[in-house]
Order: sequence, then C-alpha cells, then structure tokens
Amino acid sequence: MAAAPRHSCAKLSVAVEDPKAPGGGGIFVKATWLPTRFSLAVTDGAGAWVADASDAEVRLRAEQWDQPVSEYLALAERYLAFHQPSSTYSFHEAGAGRRLSWTFEKQGTKLEWRWKLQPAPHPQQTIAEVLDFLMDANIRLSEEVVRKTQSFEKVKQEAENCLQQSERFNTEKAEFEQASFTKFVAVLNSKKAKLRQLKDRIAALESADKATKEEEEEEEEAGHSTDRTEPIEEGSDKDHSVNDEPSETGSGGDPHSSPEKSAAAATSRGRRGRKRTRK
Repeated sequence: MAAAPRHSCAKLSVAVEDPKAPGGGGIFVKATWLPTRFSLAVTDGAGAWVADASDAEVRLRAEQWDQPVSEYLALAERYLAFHQPSSTYSFHEAGAGRRLSWTFEKQGTKLEWRWKLQPAPHPQQTIAEVLDFLMDANIRLSEEVVRKTQSFEKVKQEAENCLQQSERFNTEKAEFEQASFTKFVAVLNSKKAKLRQLKDRIAALESADKATKEEEEEEEEAGHSTDRTEPIEEGSDKDHSVNDEPSETGSGGDPHSSPEKSAAAATSRGRRGRKRTRK
C-alpha cells in the first residue's frame, strides 16, 4: 500500500534582487512529500513557479551528497516545510524560471542546496491553491486553538475544583484529628482514673489481707502458747486437789473422832495423793 502524501506550506524570508519588487522578500512554498520524490509550488503573490522532483532526480541528488533517498528527503522537508532561522534562503531568477536555495551546516561545514523552478502553467490557479491550503491550514489551526483553549479552561477549572476540594479535605482532616485527639485524651484520662482506683482497691485489699494474716498468725501463736501452758496448769490443779483433800476430809470428818485418828487419816490420804501425783 502506497504511503499517503504529506503536504506543507511555509513562509520563507528570502533575499531578493529588487527589494521593491512584489512580495517584499517573502515567499510561500507549498510542498507535497512522497517516499521517493516531492513537488514544489512557490508564489510571491504576483507570480507562481513550480518544480516536480522525480524519483530519478532525487536519487541522483542523494548520491551526489552520499545520502540515502529517505535522509535527503527528510533534510529537504526540514528546511522547506518550516522556516529555519539558522538558514539563509534565496529566490533569484535563473533563465526563464527561478532558483530556490537554502543553506545548512553539516559537520561544521556550511552547505547549500538548490532547486530550479519553472513558471507555473496556470499562475492564478497555483496561487489560489496555495491560498486555499493556507486558509484551510489556518482554519484547522484556529479550530485546534479553540479546542486546546477549551481543554485548557476545562483542565484549569478541574484543577481549581481539585484545589478547593483538597483545601476542604485538609480542613476536615484537621478538625477530625483535633476531635479524635480530644476524645482520645478524655478516654485516656478516664482509663488512668480507673487504673488509679483499681490500684487503690488492690492496695486496700492487700492491706486488709495482710492484716487478716497477721491476726491469724497472732491467734495461732496465742493458741500455741496456750497449749504449752495447759499441762502445767492441769498438774497444778491436781496438786491443789490432792493437797486440798486433807483439809476437806479434815473439815468434813466426824467431829467426835479423836485427834489421833484424824492425824492418821490425814497421813494416809497424803500418801495416796502423792502416789497419784507420781502416776
């Protein structure tokens, strides 16, 4: 499938032999670019000239400059489709036609390319085609500018909305963080108060438990001391009971008994009491 042709049109500032001539040093170059050839239509507003570079001519020029055809065409399009400030353009008479030339630098050397143009068979038609192309390009450019402007305004409005939304989010975030921090501090303080209460209760319970244990230990110690003293008290009670027997017997005896019998009975009871105590 053959590649579609590309079209370009540029206004070039050129040196002219007569500054007062029509065009005043400016020409319009309309070009049609194909993979292996190109064509030119040039006008200064008063006249029109054309050039049709065939495949053979382009290939010959490329060989003269030791370049591939594609590279030669790309370099020519660069200087004829767009005005290059570093280049010097000229458009002079050459016999019946005109010669268009431009300069460029390659590896530090200034070079010049030239193409000869012939008068257009139908100058007015050629000029009209150039003007139509410029008008169409201007319309397309204006429409593109309008679309870009609308797109820019839309993006600008979206950016402003995003900025406002971001500011609102930042404000809400700050308010939320402040409220959360306030609630957190309140909850933290209440938890601290509860912890202090629990610590106080634990300390009180530990104190009460300690006091209870001390009381139990004191009671146990008192119980042990009581157990150690009880045998002595029982023995003393027995001794008292034994020692008390003679007096009870003596006091409860027969009043008519003689003193000798009473003394003998007391002596006998005392012996029995001493025997019981030894047991």
